[in-house]
Amino acid sequence: MQLKSKLARNALTIGSWITLGHPAVAEIMGAAGFDWLVLDTEHSVLELSEVQILIQVLDGQRCPAIVRLTSNHPDQIKRVMDAGATGVMVPMIKTSADAEAAVQSVYYPPRGQRGVGLARAQGYGARFQQYRHWLEDNAVVVVMIEHIDAVNAIDSILTVPGIDAYIIGPYDLSGSIGRPGELDYPEVQSAIDRVLEAGRRLGMPGGIHVVEPDPVQLRKYVQAGFSFLGYGVDIRILDTLCRSHMKKIREDL
Repeated sequence: MQLKSKLARNALTIGSWITLGHPAVAEIMGAAGFDWLVLDTEHSVLELSEVQILIQVLDGQRCPAIVRLTSNHPDQIKRVMDAGATGVMVPMIKTSADAEAAVQSVYYPPRGQRGVGLARAQGYGARFQQYRHWLEDNAVVVVMIEHIDAVNAIDSILTVPGIDAYIIGPYDLSGSIGRPGELDYPEVQSAIDRVLEAGRRLGMPGGIHVVEPDPVQLRKYVQAGFSFLGYGVDIRILDTLCRSHMKKIREDL
């Protein structure tokens, strides 16, 4: 089943983040069983040419590639979609107008305002009409709720037509409240709860990024009602695994 269909059914999906540009990283993670993978251009040094290569690798693994953008700019959205991305994850959505702009940039007229060109997504020109149909049935638009302004406007954001899911960015959200990194601070937790309640009430799938790879924390969020969950980051998974293994090895020697 395609990711867009899973989201429409509010089925549980679990993905992760890629920040390292080597194709082997995408190949390993794409084969690991994630429902989707985010190629993070906001907090990494990934270039567009690298992003396209990683999308090609994930296509080979039949794993949907979502590109986390650096901004809600139509030119950037157009280019990553033309590179063949399944969808986009748009940072710092604060208003319904921001959400509408993201949707407009993903879809061609008359539904949207995306410029029409021929690149990898369109089969380099050989499959443009097929891509038009694919886009309508498969493209995914995920809004990032990572500012208290977005929490205060959450109903209007999540009811924008064309939004498929939301995800909370806990670190930026905590920063917007003046408590950067203090994820357990009561006001931060209250904001997260408000978003979860709105998503549940409006039938919009959503989740949160469990940055540190912690299965117990992931399970808690699933039990709380989130269904679109980011689990770890390539660099954090690598780091925590290496450290934990070496700690165990040293203890056993």
